[in-house]
Amino acid sequence: MKRKLRMGMVGGGNDAFIGAVHRIAAFMDGKIELVCGAFSIDPQISKQSGEDLFVAPERVYLNYEEMIEKESLLPDGERMDFVTIVTPNFLHFAPAKLALENGFDVVVEKPMTVSVEEAKELQETVERTGRTLCLTHTYSGYPMVKQAKAMVKEGHFGKIRKIIVEYPQGWLSRLTEREGNAGAAWRADPKRSGKSLVMGDIGTHAAHLAEYVSGLKIEELCADLTTFVEGRLLDDDGSVLLRFENGAKGVLMASQISAGEENAVRIRIYGEKGGLEWANEDPNNLIIKMLDQPRQLYRTGNAYAAPYTLSSFATHNTRIPAGHPEGLLESFANIYRNFTLTVTAKREGRTPTAEQQDFPTVYDGVRGMTFIDTVVKNNEGTEKWTKFVV
Repeated sequence: MKRKLRMGMVGGGNDAFIGAVHRIAAFMDGKIELVCGAFSIDPQISKQSGEDLFVAPERVYLNYEEMIEKESLLPDGERMDFVTIVTPNFLHFAPAKLALENGFDVVVEKPMTVSVEEAKELQETVERTGRTLCLTHTYSGYPMVKQAKAMVKEGHFGKIRKIIVEYPQGWLSRLTEREGNAGAAWRADPKRSGKSLVMGDIGTHAAHLAEYVSGLKIEELCADLTTFVEGRLLDDDGSVLLRFENGAKGVLMASQISAGEENAVRIRIYGEKGGLEWANEDPNNLIIKMLDQPRQLYRTGNAYAAPYTLSSFATHNTRIPAGHPEGLLESFANIYRNFTLTVTAKREGRTPTAEQQDFPTVYDGVRGMTFIDTVVKNNEGTEKWTKFVV
């Protein structure tokens, strides 16, 4: 395939924040072009969005059903190759399933669906159709997160004992959903967001990061969810104790009422011989802490000599020389690039490299929905620990 992949979008119009972020990330490597979209449930917003994005008028559709139907009838040289879904949570499942069944690959925002049942149905659809589904857990795209994962996998810290992951925000410290904030309004609406606000919106990011970097799966959890803001219909703060498959213990904190915080994602992992620390607000740094040694600082983009050489997964996802910050957009773009390289390789009959296949998939989506479901079940029930069963 000596061409760009052709992208369609569901959602992401001029009235949506995340759509623009996806487009910047998708276009960063010059491997993707936007050819069609159903950008909004409002026809005028969708039409204007299409004009602003230079999409041909006849390929700006009223809804995702029309888009998928008409695109599937176009010749191979014209139709979209994949669809990106950036709608509120309750509108993830149906367009994703329809796209997969019509031969299109999918990129979808997290959480993948609003129920475990829907998530498992998408998994079955991916396995049946052989298509590729990418879930945008953005923080897994950072080079130093990938370096952390590689060091854990190589046994640098010994057997892992403790995992602490946190995601505090402060933007919902007031009843923001009643102040004209559209993003807050749908997130705080159980009919559009699902059964948990804080765990669906950011807790899934934290849980995915913990499992991704440690390489360990959550087996049991004990949760405490709270709604602090009066009048809010869903939880806005949560703390979860975790038990992992190797006997490691963990703590997960997700909060959207931590007044003054922005997006302070942080993970710390400790093994028998040492530990690591990474923070989203300082993403080019990975702090290594070993017993009886000074702290070490790994930095994105450096050509360190052995034994400090950065992993192939870190270097594959590094774009510019050391000292130049690489942030959220670059991390997001890494996910899109790896998805694109994987889809292209499959279409050419090649096997993608391990580095190219390193992006969240439908299986991460199923685990994410199971995490939300298990947290809510434990919080509402009487048992101390609830099994995490996929």
